[in-house]
Amino acid sequence: MAQALSRRDAVFPPGRQALYDKHRYSAAIRSGDLLFVSGQVGSREDGSPEPDFEAQVALAFARLAAVLEAAGCTFDDVVDVTTFHTDPAAQFDTVMRVRDRVIGEAPYPNWTAVGVTWLAGFDFEIKVIARIPGAA
Repeated sequence: MAQALSRRDAVFPPGRQALYDKHRYSAAIRSGDLLFVSGQVGSREDGSPEPDFEAQVALAFARLAAVLEAAGCTFDDVVDVTTFHTDPAAQFDTVMRVRDRVIGEAPYPNWTAVGVTWLAGFDFEIKVIARIPGAA
C-alpha cells in the first residue's frame, strides 16, 4: 500500500503572505533538513519592480534573507543558488558586487546563473536551497 504524502511545510516571511497568496505559491518549503526557497525578486512593497537595477538586486537578496530568517536560516546555510538574469553580460558586475556584500567569504555555495528573456518586469531573480540548522 502506498504511503500518503505529507502536506507541504510552507514558510512565509512576515508581512508578505498576501503577495504569495495572490500568486498561489509558497515563499519556501521545508523538507526534512532542507529548505527550498522560491525565486525572490526586488519588488517594492506594492509588488512592483524596483527600477534601479542595483537596488533591485539588493532588494531581492533582502527578500531572500527574510525568507531564510523565517525558517531559522541565514546565508551561511545556503548550499545551492540559482539566479536568473535578463542581460547577464551587462548585469554580472553589479550582481557580483551585491552578492559579495551578502554571501561573504569562502566556502561559497554552488551557483548557477541563467540568462532569461522574461521575469514579469523584473531583471533579476534568485532562488536557493539551504540546510536548516538543527533539523533532523
